[in-house]
Amino acid sequence: MSARKPGPTRRMRLRRLTLRTQVLLLVLGLLAAVSAAVGIATDIALQHFLVGRLDSQLVQAGGRTSGALGFTPRGGPGPSDSGNGGEPALTDALRGQGPGTLVAQVRGGIVTADLSTDTGQITPVDPAQLGGLTQLPLDGRPHSLRVAGLGYRAVGSRAADGDVYVTALPTAGIDATLLRLNAIDAGVTGAALLVAGVAGIFLIRLTLRPLIRVAATARRVTELPLDRGEVALVERVPEPDTDPRTEVGQVGAALNSLLGHVGSALQSRQASESKVRQFVADASHELRTPLAAIRGYAELSRRGPEPLGPHVAHNLRRVESESIRMTSLVEDLLLLARLDAGRPLEAQPVDLSRLLVDAVSDAHAAGLDHVWRLELPDEPVVVTGDVLRLHQVVANLLSNARTHTPPGCIVTARVGPTPAGLAVLTVSDDGPGVPAQLQATIFERFARADSSRSRAAGSTGLGLAIVSAVVQAHGGNVEVTSRPGDTAFVVRLPLAPPSGVDRRLLGTEHASSRGR
Repeated sequence: MSARKPGPTRRMRLRRLTLRTQVLLLVLGLLAAVSAAVGIATDIALQHFLVGRLDSQLVQAGGRTSGALGFTPRGGPGPSDSGNGGEPALTDALRGQGPGTLVAQVRGGIVTADLSTDTGQITPVDPAQLGGLTQLPLDGRPHSLRVAGLGYRAVGSRAADGDVYVTALPTAGIDATLLRLNAIDAGVTGAALLVAGVAGIFLIRLTLRPLIRVAATARRVTELPLDRGEVALVERVPEPDTDPRTEVGQVGAALNSLLGHVGSALQSRQASESKVRQFVADASHELRTPLAAIRGYAELSRRGPEPLGPHVAHNLRRVESESIRMTSLVEDLLLLARLDAGRPLEAQPVDLSRLLVDAVSDAHAAGLDHVWRLELPDEPVVVTGDVLRLHQVVANLLSNARTHTPPGCIVTARVGPTPAGLAVLTVSDDGPGVPAQLQATIFERFARADSSRSRAAGSTGLGLAIVSAVVQAHGGNVEVTSRPGDTAFVVRLPLAPPSGVDRRLLGTEHASSRGR
């Protein structure tokens, strides 16, 4: 059972957003927090004020209740109610009170209460809804109370005869006022956040324009081919965006300084490469004449009229063989120097199918101990390029397969078009494969394989470098994939436009070459 990968944290998700979005969210969050804090503070202050005013009204109502009921012992002097045996009734206490006033009496554990309605009528209250009345503190100060699920502020006192009288005023008006205030706060805050968001998008975009221009400059630099050739690094951040008094200006100035250093380094690199390239070209050109002379004198001495001893004849053959090998190395170096210098190649239609037939035929003659296979499409595969250089590409790939695989291995060459407008040429073998650590550098000059791929004498390590340079000069690319038993070198080149190909000039004999 595989373990679940942990998801991205909130901080990681925030970092994935653009700076513009992060600033906008932070500003809106701060504005929402400030608005909420102001709203809460206003709500608390208003509630305190309204409750204080209600408590003042409650104290006055309690005084009127005390005056109406007299708070005298049963049968004692004081106001009397003929309807209640001379004892004041709760209805007397409600006369003159405001709507919603509640007056209750607790006598011997029995609770009775009357309520003044909004229409001025007095109605009794069910004692079952007055459960919290008996726990009300009798300190003469207002306290909160719930009656029938509604909020009240109540004040209670004990009469001389032990009875408890409670006067209460509803808090429904306060609750309605606070609810209305909260609704207004929410609406105003939402509208303010909407306006701030729209204005923030415009202002942040306007403020970050210098940073966007700096990023655009850096993006244009990344699109330059800095790894090869002569590079004129003229991209710079505009002068107005390099003001050191601003953060963006500091970034722009630092980027300009960096580009200046990089430009100097590239110029130094280009100058050094040009000197080395020129030296290699001059040396290769100058070496061709003495090498040809050495080879000629060795061959002339070996074929002279006077017989030579076996030892001298062997030495002359070795001199001639090594001069041939060194001449090949010089020719390869000279070709690479010319390609590096960007000298134009010939541009003419080249039938890769015909070229592959000829190259495999030559490879078969040179490597009789290998099995050679050829796979071709029904139609010619035509590209635009230099036929001699492209033939050298195929020959080098086939020679590389023959040189670095043991006898008996199968080497397969195939070519075909793709819907993307490319010609794909592949040379594969079932040999021991290319070491993984060598695959990344196999197309570099003088790259050598280790003992896992046998080396034949005479390898210079420039064959695949020439393949890469020629293919790139033709606007293509080459890559290698390898594992034991399956190594493939794949060359991709742009197909020639159909209008530029004369089929009469591309006579090929595909049928006779398949399966060789």
